[in-house]
Amino acid sequence: MRRWCLPLVLTIFALCCAAGASAQTDDTTTTEPSLPPGAPVGTEPPPANTATIAPNGTAVPPANTPLAIRNAIRAANQIHRKTYIWGGGHRSWRDRGYDCSGAVSYVLHAAGMLSYPLVSGQLAKFWGAPGAGSWITVYANKVHTYMVIAGLRFDTSPRGESVNQGRGPRWRYTLRTNTGFRVRHYPGF
Repeated sequence: MRRWCLPLVLTIFALCCAAGASAQTDDTTTTEPSLPPGAPVGTEPPPANTATIAPNGTAVPPANTPLAIRNAIRAANQIHRKTYIWGGGHRSWRDRGYDCSGAVSYVLHAAGMLSYPLVSGQLAKFWGAPGAGSWITVYANKVHTYMVIAGLRFDTSPRGESVNQGRGPRWRYTLRTNTGFRVRHYPGF
């Protein structure tokens, strides 16, 4: 019994080591985006063409993002912790706070998709074209507007959020229902 016990143990050990080594790779980069600390439990990592939320709350665009969308994300990152102020962002692009349409207008302007601020009802009826875009989609009705850029929701309202970030322009971890909103996009994006 001793004669075959040691070879059996060594064989099992060698197989276990080989299995562990084959699971490792030399590539230290990850192709799947990871979730930031503080993301809600049970949240799945986003697809490869979706922006991610960094630990500081800013969005990080995927590598294949067009320049206009990078500019939109950069603009949203600049105001992502501003306070909610009704009418904010309508008299001037730079303001101490933003309301929903002021924040969306600011981001669209930075992307070269809007010349002057619009209120939510105007965004719902007159901006862009009907339907969802491939990179940027605006959801608007007569009382509220928000947008999804590269798969991330940028919204002044925490509605539907499990993480309480408060009111004001923020990247939100969850999408919300678009019931009651007109869906608009900028042609080509």
